[in-house]
Amino acid sequence: MAEKVPMIALSPTMEDGHIVKWVKEEGEQVDTGEVLCEVETDKATMEYESTFEGTLLKIVVPEGESAKVGQMIAVIGEEGEDISELLKEEPSEPEEKEKTEAQKQEPEETAEEEPIEEGAEEQTEPKEQKEEPKEKPKPQPAAAKTKSSPLARKIAQEHGIDIEQIEGSGPDGRVVEADVKKAVEQGTTGKTAPAAAAPAEFTEKTEKVSQKRWLIAKRMTESKFSAPHYYLKVSVQMDDLMASRSRINEKLDGKISLNAILLKLIAQTLTKHPTVNASWNDDSITMHGRVDIGVAVAQKDGLIAPVVRNCETKTIRQIDSELRDLIDKARTGSLSSGSYSNPTFTISNLGAMGIEEFTAIINQPASAILAIGQITPTPIINGSGEFDAAKIMKLTLACDHRVIDGAVGAAFLSELKQTLENPLQAVC
Repeated sequence: MAEKVPMIALSPTMEDGHIVKWVKEEGEQVDTGEVLCEVETDKATMEYESTFEGTLLKIVVPEGESAKVGQMIAVIGEEGEDISELLKEEPSEPEEKEKTEAQKQEPEETAEEEPIEEGAEEQTEPKEQKEEPKEKPKPQPAAAKTKSSPLARKIAQEHGIDIEQIEGSGPDGRVVEADVKKAVEQGTTGKTAPAAAAPAEFTEKTEKVSQKRWLIAKRMTESKFSAPHYYLKVSVQMDDLMASRSRINEKLDGKISLNAILLKLIAQTLTKHPTVNASWNDDSITMHGRVDIGVAVAQKDGLIAPVVRNCETKTIRQIDSELRDLIDKARTGSLSSGSYSNPTFTISNLGAMGIEEFTAIINQPASAILAIGQITPTPIINGSGEFDAAKIMKLTLACDHRVIDGAVGAAFLSELKQTLENPLQAVC
């Protein structure tokens, strides 16, 4: 019996998904757990695994188009099965309705299946030419592309490798992560572009936003205008903490990141200020019994905040290991949906980019976000009244005034400053 394949929610906040690529083609056999297609969500591009077994009888939503959660995107059943009645049950797609309405309003124009390209809004051909094609030309089949996983393509792109030249070891010759890493080790660069390409012409252009960018814009706007933000700033002297980190790293095989130390000390401070580790629920406030800290990570097409959970109970080394793994997955687009949902607090560190201080927008459902700037050598007056140099890091705390009053936010930030300036007291 034929089954409708619906667009499922691949992240907790997903409302619709954009079909980036169909991995399976019509007529191919599909097994349970096999990747059907790649879907761009509000957070990342993810693989959609089939929950049905059979033949892919019909692709309802083609590549490049979007579908609401629950909308049918394909049909899987027995080969040769009649699915005409099943397709009639599905309401017409919104985009097709819009095209039909446009045709009714402008009968003199010929309907086209491809979107109008930029710069082609004005038609220059005479009207007689528009009436000539009575039948739409059949689309030419696209050249066969090497099947590959999103992670494999990401790694290949980072190393400048032409994935079409790699022999895949996965099912049906699919190129997987191990194949690309092997090509990197063997020195297969695949770079065919000229060493000195001509600079791109600096021109104005308009690009359609991705599903992910649209949802980032939507949520940031909602957060900024639904949560009354206020900001608190402090300058932290980081000399002792950085010296302690250097001593620790000398004794370890690998290096502990500054962010891992910050997460641990922030978590310890949050346990003493539960209102800062809370969420607004319209008619109630939840003060969480755990500290789950989201860490903002830049991606090529936006940003994402993977969450290190239960930071208050983990060691710095555990946090460091987990954070490195999450950041790596975030940058390769392989995070699971549960890895970036429901933080109780968030940090954004732009220090590595040379930014000394900035303000950030709260990542709801958290009620606060800490913006961390660059550690900068700064002249100060020491306790003896003499000029000295210190490593100064500026912190800016954004708070949701519905949850965190000014005095509460100030008490938290003041204690965090003391903790960072006296790290040995915090761990003893």
